[in-house]
Amino acid sequence: MKNQKGFTLIELVVVIVILGILAVTAAPRFLNLQSDARASSLQGLKGAMAGAGSIVYGKSAIEGQERSESGAVPTGIAGGDDIITVYGYPAADESGIGRAVEGLTTGDDWVVDTTQGSAGTGTGDEIVYRFADSSDGTSCVVSYTAPSVEGGVPTISAADASGC
Repeated sequence: MKNQKGFTLIELVVVIVILGILAVTAAPRFLNLQSDARASSLQGLKGAMAGAGSIVYGKSAIEGQERSESGAVPTGIAGGDDIITVYGYPAADESGIGRAVEGLTTGDDWVVDTTQGSAGTGTGDEIVYRFADSSDGTSCVVSYTAPSVEGGVPTISAADASGC
């Protein structure tokens, strides 16, 4: 019989098991999915604010309040509070954009970062939201600034999420 060289089935199984154990323990260190998820959440909140602002502006235009420095539009929810507006867009506080975006004031995911912005119902006011479980006020935040002039639009920006 010829001398055959190769691996036995048991040796191959042992190598596969060892590689599996290494993959399970080492892969999470190389794949930082939480940072990607947080960055996507910031962009999602930014988009939700933009969409809610446009809807509120449309409703404000129907009510004839799009040129008014201050106003209020009904939420359409029975017993719901009005959304406070500035030039037709939601104001930069919890009674404005906080009510316009579902889940911002009642959810456990986002909180107002009181160290930044000057939240209020005036023109040019700014409100900053951050993750509830994060104390970092420089990254992982979304800011909403109400329009400062008639015909202006709100400024919405998401901070660089690389540090999330």
